[in-house]
Amino acid sequence: MELKIAKFGGTSIGNGKKIRKAAQSVVNEYMKGNKVVVVVSAINKTTDNLIKIVKDSVDSNVTDKQMAEILSMGEMTSVRVMSSVIESLGVKSEYIDPYSDEWPLLTNNKVLEAKIDFKASELMSKELNRILDQGIIPVVCGFLGKGPDGEITTLGRGGSDITAFLLGHSLNADEVIIVTDVDGVMSTDPNKIQKAKKLDKISVEEMRDLATHGAQVLHPHALKYKDPLINAKIISHEYGDLSNPGTTIVGPYEGEMMKTTILYPEPISVVAIVGDGMLKKPGLLSKITTILAKNDINIFGISAGQNSVTIFINKKNSDEAYHLLHDMVIDSEELSSLSLGKEIAMLTLVSPDFIETPGIISDITVPLRENNINIVEISSSQTAVVIFVELADGEKAFELVKDVLE
Repeated sequence: MELKIAKFGGTSIGNGKKIRKAAQSVVNEYMKGNKVVVVVSAINKTTDNLIKIVKDSVDSNVTDKQMAEILSMGEMTSVRVMSSVIESLGVKSEYIDPYSDEWPLLTNNKVLEAKIDFKASELMSKELNRILDQGIIPVVCGFLGKGPDGEITTLGRGGSDITAFLLGHSLNADEVIIVTDVDGVMSTDPNKIQKAKKLDKISVEEMRDLATHGAQVLHPHALKYKDPLINAKIISHEYGDLSNPGTTIVGPYEGEMMKTTILYPEPISVVAIVGDGMLKKPGLLSKITTILAKNDINIFGISAGQNSVTIFINKKNSDEAYHLLHDMVIDSEELSSLSLGKEIAMLTLVSPDFIETPGIISDITVPLRENNINIVEISSSQTAVVIFVELADGEKAFELVKDVLE
């Protein structure tokens, strides 16, 4: 007998037929002799509709506590419907919401972006074993938590995935199954490229990076709750079969991405190349990077404008790069000149919170402005910010932005 956690996303239970198919897949797994804990999201578009209703009716006058209670109605409805359908198929089921004595997920009192109390939740999750041992299929609300005073809380984006992985860990499940509207993890978006192929497996770290940069299959925050000893997979609801192979998520989570601030230990040099309308000329950036790559010169950053390209390289390589690129400029009709700028310092800030932190660039740059530190260039991704400042300001800038990150 195995214990499986099956999480159904909103699209996989988007209407009556889909809910029945989902319930049947759970019952089929149960009839094989396995135990199943079901986690459900709100039925497709329910949460969006609730948000719109609130916006159209009370807008900003709603309190966080009220909003959390309103949003919880989507999952509250889902568990009741799913549990009823499972029972109609001949198997006992019990829905578990934050008002239940067996509710497993406890949080702090930040009702709309609650943080999980791991030890308390792990202890409470054991209560589900009593239900499972009676041959009952528990259906648990995803996304929701219960605060220290019994208030309903929400986990924010990816909350239902978090619920599934946390229960998998706490109950020592054999497998966590994420049921969604795709066959698994694809090589790219199949709606954009028809040749996209399903991956048989993907590592936790690859999945996290893919999710961080926009893939909608699984929320990156949920992966830190994946137990390395527990199998996990992503499958499509279309098959109505929890044994479908889908895409297996393999390997351990190597710990949450650390918040770090790094001052590159060596000076950086700037080479600027100019030319009229150069960005309209296909292949120019490729020519520049190819010349440097062939000579083992690493590029730390590139900034492109309408009539210029600025390249950031290690100072020790600057003279060689300067001469190589000068030869290219001379031979090119599109380029007119280049210059070798002064030495600068490079700061790199990394945090998994950047993707969901509005105003983070402002938070980082304001202390620099207040201390009269000029920013030569700044670039950002969803998890990192890179800042170039004048070399003399490097140490001071490092201390200032480090304080912001901490």
